[in-house]
Amino acid sequence: MPSYAFYQNKIIPLEDAKIGIMTHCIHYGTAIFEGIRGNWNDDKKQTYIFRLKEHFERLQRGCHVLNIVLHHSIKDLCEKTVELVRKCAFQEDVYIRPVAYTSSHALGVRLHGLEHDFFMFVIPWGPYLDVEKARCCVSSWHRPEDNVIPPQIKAAGIYINNALAKTEAVNAGFDEAIMLSPDGHISEGSGENIFLVIDGKLVTPASYNNILIGITRNTVIELAEKELGIETFHRAIDRSEIYTADECFMTGTAAHVTPVSEVDNRVIGNGEIGKITAELQKLYVRVIRGEYPKYMHWCTPVYGK
Repeated sequence: MPSYAFYQNKIIPLEDAKIGIMTHCIHYGTAIFEGIRGNWNDDKKQTYIFRLKEHFERLQRGCHVLNIVLHHSIKDLCEKTVELVRKCAFQEDVYIRPVAYTSSHALGVRLHGLEHDFFMFVIPWGPYLDVEKARCCVSSWHRPEDNVIPPQIKAAGIYINNALAKTEAVNAGFDEAIMLSPDGHISEGSGENIFLVIDGKLVTPASYNNILIGITRNTVIELAEKELGIETFHRAIDRSEIYTADECFMTGTAAHVTPVSEVDNRVIGNGEIGKITAELQKLYVRVIRGEYPKYMHWCTPVYGK
């Protein structure tokens, strides 16, 4: 089934959406992107877009940091997203990629004096980590400091860091990388936040550990507290703590909630999906597919009401 893109204020076939080779963002990574999930509910014949507004709010904050002018309101972007997903008409899980970028056909390392544009496309996409349990390694590549390149925005250029870590892990026979902060504490995966379960509580790296503040991360923290009565501690995590944790899992828009069974060839817990991880995984799936009325405010239906 063909897909479509929102490009230069029009919905057009995805194959027709092209940018020139002199476009500034290609050369310098001067773009802010988001990854948004549309989750198909076969019983209801409905696609639910998860936490749409929050994704565009984060995109807007990233644009502010990079001096990118976003020519659309958040309300308009949400409406255009629904229209685009409806036009694509996929009856399966989809991934939505909006990008605000420097569109000037100009060379030169700078953020000032440039033009900006926005595009968005939709593709079918299953789980990012297509494994029941992930085997991870701690990468030799660290996350950058905020005064090097801000890790709390989804700037295109920073993802070279993530790509180096991911490929290093896969080439070493693992599913995913875990990166450390510059001071040697646990930070995040190549495209996911990370959680440990220690003595029945959730522990996750704090914002000062150079993480992206994930929307799925925030969702899991809220579900854990409100539905399971489990508190989350935000703090620096030593590398060795992950080896001795009772459970470990990763979260992300693309990865959902993915259990981690091994880190650096050390089994986590008993190597199986832990009880708390499994409960959160089931809760999260119900919520994103519009099967939990209490959290329907997070779900934007595409087809009718």
